[in-house]
Amino acid sequence: METVRVAVIGVGNMGSAHAKTLHEGRIQGMHLVALCDHQPRRLEQLKAMYPDVACYAEYHEMLQKTALDAVVIAVPHPIHAEIAMECMEHGLHVLTEKPMDIRVSQARKALEVAERTGKIYAIMFNQRTNPLFQRAREIVRSGELGELKRTVWMITNWYRTQHYYDSGSWRATWAGEGGGVLLNQAPHNLDLWQWICGMPVSVTAFCDVARYHHIEVEDDATLITRYANGATGLFVTSTGEYPGTNRLEISGDRGKIVLENGRLHWWQLQDAEHVVRVTSDVNSPKIPMTETEYVPDEKVEGHPWILQNFSDAILKGTPLLSPASDGPNELELSNAAYLSQWTGNCPVSLPLDQARFDHELERRQANSSYREMEETDTPDGNYSHRWQTNW
Repeated sequence: METVRVAVIGVGNMGSAHAKTLHEGRIQGMHLVALCDHQPRRLEQLKAMYPDVACYAEYHEMLQKTALDAVVIAVPHPIHAEIAMECMEHGLHVLTEKPMDIRVSQARKALEVAERTGKIYAIMFNQRTNPLFQRAREIVRSGELGELKRTVWMITNWYRTQHYYDSGSWRATWAGEGGGVLLNQAPHNLDLWQWICGMPVSVTAFCDVARYHHIEVEDDATLITRYANGATGLFVTSTGEYPGTNRLEISGDRGKIVLENGRLHWWQLQDAEHVVRVTSDVNSPKIPMTETEYVPDEKVEGHPWILQNFSDAILKGTPLLSPASDGPNELELSNAAYLSQWTGNCPVSLPLDQARFDHELERRQANSSYREMEETDTPDGNYSHRWQTNW
């Protein structure tokens, strides 16, 4: 194969940006041959914008009528895994938008299909391309920070207005979206948190529904986690604060790192803290340390980078930066947070009791206000600044 024939399924805000990037030929080795969106008005717009690209209202028809090698999925969250599985069964490679699904159970079913079919399955965790997060992962995973003590991520600059939530009937509903800030905005941060620090063994959460907006899901959440070695974590996110904060602090036995304002600051202890603690003959010693600061030379376009990585994985066997096999991890954190909230803010042990979560979610979906209707927005096909790392 010399060129990957690709289709975009779901051409709303996110999908329209992927479609434009692919159509402009910005992704080497990929050629856009089809688009699929079930909104009649949007479909007519797509036909006018892309006269050389086949357009379909149903992806089933597209799979039958168009020769494809891969798809990019950008539909509402609850059907990400469902469509991914059908496409892989049809012999196609898949890149799906985050989150992988709204249920860990469904995400793991999709991974089983990927393994059985041998298809490449990736997820759009575009913020993994940010050099700051890559450097933080190197420091923590190499052991240079020592044993983990505490992690704190304050990510409250995901500000959204009521207009945003009203712009799509599926938004901020249990049946249409599957959750709120933890399912829509924060999956990137939850993924990076576990990608850098590893997975905790328990989650206790407070997920406030409609604290700032007229919605049926959470727009403010606080997660308290415990790791296997006894370390603790705190994750705070919201769409109702302005200007908000984006600050990640990770403390270990040999110092700490802080990511804020587009910089990584590293305090590196000369001696491990636990050694000083038991050997020092003074009450409050000043442990010698070095301070360094890392600022990336240039910004990386995350979404096109992941698309290119996906293309290269198909054509060249290049390892995926964001394989779908990592997808259930961040989803397990948000699922556990919801289950904690639904059970009186009790600690939820990981791995998650998937059947219990699915049962509780289905109860809420049954009473959801979601009613499908035609969307009125006209996406401009550009990657919005709100989808980038916002310091």
